[in-house]
Amino acid sequence: MGKKAKKEAETRCNEPFEPLPVEGKTPETVVLLLSSQEEDILVKACEAIYTYAEKGDDNKCYLLGLGALEPLCKLISNNNRLVRRNAFMALGIMATNGEVKSALKKKDVIPSIIDKLSLEEDTVVHEFATLCLASLSVDFVCKVQIFDNKGLPPLIQLLSSPDPDVKNNSLEIIFNLVQDQKSRQAVHESGGIPPLLELLKSDFPAIQHLALKTLQNVTTDADTCNTFREEQGFEKLMEILSNTDFSDLHAGTLQVVANCLSDSESLQLIHKDGGLKRLMEFVLTPNTPAIQSNAVKCITRVAHSSENRKLLHEHNVEKVLVELLSVADISVQTATCQAVSIMSFHLASKDSFRDLGGIPAVVQLLNNESLVLKEAAAQALSYLTHSNQLNMFAVYEAGGHEVLVQQLNGSGLRTLANSAATLGNMAAQEVIRCSILSLGAVKALVEPLNSTDTQLLVNTTRCLAVLTCDTEARAELQSAGGLHPLVNLLRSYHKEVLHNACWAISVCASDGPAAVEMCTFGALEMLQEINQSVNRRSRFSKLAMISLLNSNLSAKYSLTSHLASTDLICDGFYDVGKARAGQRILTLEEMSKQPVNEHRPIIVVNTAAEETVETEERQSNASETDTSSKAERRTPRKKKEEDKQKDEPLPEKPWKMMDDVSLQLLIKEAKESIIPLTDEREQCAALARLVSEAMGGAVEMERLHEYPWVLHLSELKFQLQANVVPIGLISKGIYGHRALLFKCLADCIGLSCTLVRGEYNRAWNEVLLFNREERPAQPCRYTVDLMHQPGSLMAPNTLAAVQYQTI
Repeated sequence: MGKKAKKEAETRCNEPFEPLPVEGKTPETVVLLLSSQEEDILVKACEAIYTYAEKGDDNKCYLLGLGALEPLCKLISNNNRLVRRNAFMALGIMATNGEVKSALKKKDVIPSIIDKLSLEEDTVVHEFATLCLASLSVDFVCKVQIFDNKGLPPLIQLLSSPDPDVKNNSLEIIFNLVQDQKSRQAVHESGGIPPLLELLKSDFPAIQHLALKTLQNVTTDADTCNTFREEQGFEKLMEILSNTDFSDLHAGTLQVVANCLSDSESLQLIHKDGGLKRLMEFVLTPNTPAIQSNAVKCITRVAHSSENRKLLHEHNVEKVLVELLSVADISVQTATCQAVSIMSFHLASKDSFRDLGGIPAVVQLLNNESLVLKEAAAQALSYLTHSNQLNMFAVYEAGGHEVLVQQLNGSGLRTLANSAATLGNMAAQEVIRCSILSLGAVKALVEPLNSTDTQLLVNTTRCLAVLTCDTEARAELQSAGGLHPLVNLLRSYHKEVLHNACWAISVCASDGPAAVEMCTFGALEMLQEINQSVNRRSRFSKLAMISLLNSNLSAKYSLTSHLASTDLICDGFYDVGKARAGQRILTLEEMSKQPVNEHRPIIVVNTAAEETVETEERQSNASETDTSSKAERRTPRKKKEEDKQKDEPLPEKPWKMMDDVSLQLLIKEAKESIIPLTDEREQCAALARLVSEAMGGAVEMERLHEYPWVLHLSELKFQLQANVVPIGLISKGIYGHRALLFKCLADCIGLSCTLVRGEYNRAWNEVLLFNREERPAQPCRYTVDLMHQPGSLMAPNTLAAVQYQTI
């Protein structure tokens, strides 16, 4: 038997269901109804949610807790128009609550909302959809989502909606979006400028103000300004400015005008339409501070053109600006100072500001508590005093230099930079410079040298370069520790910072101690590197290098192997040998503290007559081994110290350069025997013989290799237990030693000569003498023989001169 067939399922009853009236008495019930499949129930449930949420934030939060947000986000895409509309109403009103908005950001609802912004959709949907987006658009992530989902074009279309709420909401969203650059560009690319301009005529002040605020943002973009001009934007703005009924819009309108005036075509357009005259009227007529400050900003923008500055000067704008400096509003005073700065590029305006009493007024503003105003006032003074001597003294007479020096301590970066710039301008006048220095400006400028702000560094280094032309100022900078950070600026790759740092270094290098200290910080090595660079070298870096070397002849001789006749050797000069490029040259003190080594000795010059026991004892020991005629001239003085307890540690004595009594005697002998000679040739020859005699006498060229100068110097180093040897102790010297001694003695007696280093310990002196054989007599440079025929003078490029200078 086959299986019994299963009874077919009963078919659904075709009898109609009697409608059941539903009455929801609690929010919980209504939220449940949002999941219904019946459209009529959904329409009523959404409407009930909207009515309940509209009553307050507590109700919105309660609905959020009941889970109303999830079904509403789905219902805004429902096929039924009434369901969509009521769902948007409920969602839009709920989104105005902060907690609901935070929850909504986590849901991917923005694409669905943007999709319903089409013109075919219901106006009510537009109103609440834009209300929802307006709440969300204050968040950066939501702004990005709106932009990425192409929300701007439909929003711009809705700016022409007949419904004011839709316009206002759409405008608010656009305003939030244009805080970002890419949205500003997209607004004008999507045709947003015409409807924004049209909204300026709205009957609703809120829409007008919001449209102006949006235009203020979008007109910061150059392309937008072009579109703005093409859409007769200036004409429409001028209509607003000319209408007293729109006085509440004048401040915002002026801000839009100020943004667009950076464009040269806009400047011509506004001048042609009488806009410039209207701007002057706004400045002249007492108005609200916002209107006055924005009008001044417009004038400032206009004044960026030299042609317009001339035009403004002809309209006596300086008189108006000076009057505005006394307006008791910080925004007006700040804008006015900025206008003064730009107008100061016009030379005649600088004089007008001074003649009208504007400089004391600006100086007075330096005392204001507002950092923004102080910055603007200091900037105005920097421009007013630039290349204008009378204005410098006007600031000085108003006491401006005192306030500016005070502002070098603890002010904002821009105020500090502007103050330094003004002081640098004023310091060009000696009287003012002395007063600035007496107020401690140099010390105050040391800390800014450690800044990373380029403009501050540019102005600070320039100010120091001008101030330190005074000897006391250089000493103050050195004692305040300013040389090290100044040298560190040589590492800067900012062109102007580097130039000014080199300038300041070249000025400070006028003092020998400062030059030596800067060299210890690596200034020479850095300048060598800079001057080898095609991109970084300049006349400033070359000047700094020359100045440092001229004040540090030891380094100059080591690096360049040449001292000119004007380079006068003095105490503390030392010959460390030829330095390699980029090699740091140690100081004499550093080399004196090194243990004795096998390298060539450092030859030092010291003509001072100071007495130190340790030095005299070492010189005496060294002199006892010297059997030459020079030993007879050496008369070391010995002193004995009192015995001290062996267990008591002796304090470390400050380093002192070793005395050189023998050199002192040689100088005395040179002055007594050579200065009386009247013929310069005889003086050169006699000095050469004196030097030769002091260093072992004449040596035949063929027997030079037998001359024991190396052994003699090694013995001196051992006896002195030092690598540094005073030149007066050398009794067996060759070319380099004799040439250095000749240069030293010649400089002491006023005999002009050079010192030139060749290769392999060769060095020689050149003197400039008149050649008697020529008629008329012509000056000729001769090489002085100190080795083989002491006193003979060798003409340049002769065989004798070449043999003397080379191996």
